[in-house]
Amino acid sequence: MTSSLGLSQTSRMTRSLLLSIALLVGFLSPQRALAQSTFSSALMGTVRDTSGSVVPGAALTIKRLDDNSIHTTVSDDTGAYVALDLVTGNYEIVATKYGFSGTPTKVWLDARRQLHTDLVLERVVTPGKDAPAMQSSVSAPAKPDMSKELVAMKERIAELEALMAKGAPQEAAKTENTSNGTLLATTGTDASVLPPLPAKPNDERPLLAGIPAASRPSPSPTAAAAQTPDAAATTAPATPAVDNFTPFADWDWTWLNGNSRQHDSPLDSKYFSGEFRADTFYVEDMNQPIDHTMGGSSEIFRNNEVQLEDLSIGGDFHDGNMRGRVLALFGMFAATTVRNDASPAVGQWDVRAAYKYVSEAYGGYHFNVNHGLNVDAGIFVSYVGLFSYHNFDNWAYQPSYVSSNTPWFFNGVRVQWFPTHHLKIEPWFINGWQSYNRYNGHPGLGGQLKWTPKSWMNVIANQYGVGNDNLGLPNRGRYHTDDSIEIKYYDKPKDTNGIDKMAFSFTADAGCETGDGVTCHGGHGAYNPVTGQGGPAQFFLGWMAYDRTWWAKDKWALTVGGGWMDNPGRYLTLVLPINGADAISGTPYFAAYPGAPMKAYDTTTTLDWMPSQFVTFRWEFGYRHSNVPYFSGRHGSTPPGGNNGSPADYVCSNGSSSGQTALSAAYASCGGPGTVWFPDLREGQATISMMIMVKL
Repeated sequence: MTSSLGLSQTSRMTRSLLLSIALLVGFLSPQRALAQSTFSSALMGTVRDTSGSVVPGAALTIKRLDDNSIHTTVSDDTGAYVALDLVTGNYEIVATKYGFSGTPTKVWLDARRQLHTDLVLERVVTPGKDAPAMQSSVSAPAKPDMSKELVAMKERIAELEALMAKGAPQEAAKTENTSNGTLLATTGTDASVLPPLPAKPNDERPLLAGIPAASRPSPSPTAAAAQTPDAAATTAPATPAVDNFTPFADWDWTWLNGNSRQHDSPLDSKYFSGEFRADTFYVEDMNQPIDHTMGGSSEIFRNNEVQLEDLSIGGDFHDGNMRGRVLALFGMFAATTVRNDASPAVGQWDVRAAYKYVSEAYGGYHFNVNHGLNVDAGIFVSYVGLFSYHNFDNWAYQPSYVSSNTPWFFNGVRVQWFPTHHLKIEPWFINGWQSYNRYNGHPGLGGQLKWTPKSWMNVIANQYGVGNDNLGLPNRGRYHTDDSIEIKYYDKPKDTNGIDKMAFSFTADAGCETGDGVTCHGGHGAYNPVTGQGGPAQFFLGWMAYDRTWWAKDKWALTVGGGWMDNPGRYLTLVLPINGADAISGTPYFAAYPGAPMKAYDTTTTLDWMPSQFVTFRWEFGYRHSNVPYFSGRHGSTPPGGNNGSPADYVCSNGSSSGQTALSAAYASCGGPGTVWFPDLREGQATISMMIMVKL
């Protein structure tokens, strides 16, 4: 008994060693990209002998006849095999194993299809040597022959070395951006068991990087019945294989704040992966402004009305190594995003009109470097502030000030480099801090580092500097750092209606401006324009933290969080929409100037019901507070008779413009004290919101 057990254990170890060597050699094969991952397909099936018994450890060579590219994999203990990330074309599949012979099988593979193809090997009989292997499957299994195992291992190693000598390629990663900077990708992978479908990390476009468990190949009932008891025992589910090549594809990232929770899309096709978003909200502001206008937010704008906030239509183009994305933008976002950018005032041409209906539009190319290298140029969404541009992807609807007061888009060029499948390094060359145009003489330089060392940890660090991002102030430079960490601290399989998982996020921001009258830390005395010394401090400090709990198989979730900021000078504080004011005009009623105070905090509680991966019903209660009047009060922010077309000036009580930006001059122009109109601004704001958000 002891001797038999030892031999069995040795045999298992030999098989494991063989498979490990096979997989290792396969992963070290030269890599060449065949197709954009968003239209990849898969081959799967079971390898059996002529009696119907499964054949584990068979080496499969899958050759695409259109370009002679090769993909290799190995059947597992149940005989199952899978080849992921294949592209449309004609394929020839050959299975080999010592003691067996087989013939090539030719198949046609469509785009984004999972083709099931079983393979049959014929046992080669050598009289007096292999005859015991031909015994009936109901007989007791023969004891393993150690010499055969060693011979089989040597032959398999020789086969893999021959493939390497021929330069057999393995499909390399194809990656693309997401709305808050995490990357989405798939790659060819030598897996004997189908991996679970990985979640798309942070924002948007699901790919075929795995196949649902229900689609996994398994022996037929007839074949299973023909197995010996020992062979049947090997059909127990195995641990899913993991894709360790594709950036961020080895773990499930649907839990991240700012990341889409979807696993797939009904709008995917060979050359284009469509995207549709519809976000509608209703907000009840306890201040009840009579003009229904709310200010100081990048998410909620109208009180006591049903409003379409975000209607986005577009998607991703992909063909070979070429890549591109366009997402047309309609709804409230089309008007409320562009008004926060003052750069269109530089020079001629109506840039706001050119870009207002576009949230993302770029073209680029993927290079097969390390785990992927992308170069994109155009408009791409910002990742500063952790929250996604689109509310469907976020834990809360109204983000804290750190997110609301930092960029939602950049216009320029970015490079996304993935030295490992857990690290992204992304430099930016951009026109400026959320700017369509370049304000002054210096462009903006920045970048992001994203790191996922564990399946429960995501680290994002954004840096920005050099740019001169103030209208009319060519010598004032801006610097900013934005750093976030997300931790999933509880994770339970979704097999009950109890709590599924719990996670939290924390973001800290720090930045400043220097030059043209201000300094980062405050100078000694008043600003001296000759020496450039002195002047008040102008900086931004802020943080936000959120905690989220999912239950009932991820159908429900509760998020609690909030944040704080200090922004003297108000250079990042959103301009209030008083009398139609925007970032270009500014407003005298809430002016931004060196030393202007602005401290604020907020908190939200958000309840989500997610009956499917494509829709979210959301209820949210929020409270925000400022140390100066900032939020719309009962009498609103619209002058008598409506906007008068001069938002940069004080308004007279009769609704006409005073033509003055100084209050004393406005009194003189309007007719004395009491003749100037003022908006109703409050220090606090409490809201109850309801939303329906759809994403396909």
